Amino acid sequence: MILSDTRILEEIGKGTIKIEPYDRECLGSNSYDVHLGKHLAKYVNKELDAKKHNTIDHFEIPEEGIVLYPHEFYLGVTEEYTETHAHVPFLEGKSSTGRLGIDIHATAGKGDVGFCGNWTLEISVKQPVRVYAGMPIGQLIYFPVDGEIEVKYNQKKNAKYSGQHNKPVESMMWKNSF
Repeated sequence: MILSDTRILEEIGKGTIKIEPYDRECLGSNSYDVHLGKHLAKYVNKELDAKKHNTIDHFEIPEEGIVLYPHEFYLGVTEEYTETHAHVPFLEGKSSTGRLGIDIHATAGKGDVGFCGNWTLEISVKQPVRVYAGMPIGQLIYFPVDGEIEVKYNQKKNAKYSGQHNKPVESMMWKNSF
């Protein structure tokens, strides 16, 4: 079951869902549109190592936009800071984004109850495409949780992505034991 627009508004009123900045025009029938933030990043090295900290270079999208290219991997960020304290948030691409050949996440579309932060986007494109800061890039949908949550994501000691800021965050796989 997905929360409807009226249920999302109720949860925002109760404080269990927080979206900043919030714009009522971005609320759909059962989703909330999020926008591309002004910061992008790319990994410094072409070869990544899952056991090592792979660094990224941040850069800003200029006012005239920036062209993204196939066979390149970009990290982006949502303009919106969100908190979700009682529901499971899912970030999906908008159909208009997909029709431009833009994928906004490789695998990480689901958040956890207790996620607080800007969403890092895992962006790839099918052909060269110019993108702009502030353009609609995705939509959040919310699912209710069945049962009590023992420990919310923002309360976990090993929550690697809690409190993400308004810049993309690189993979923290290297912090895992394997």
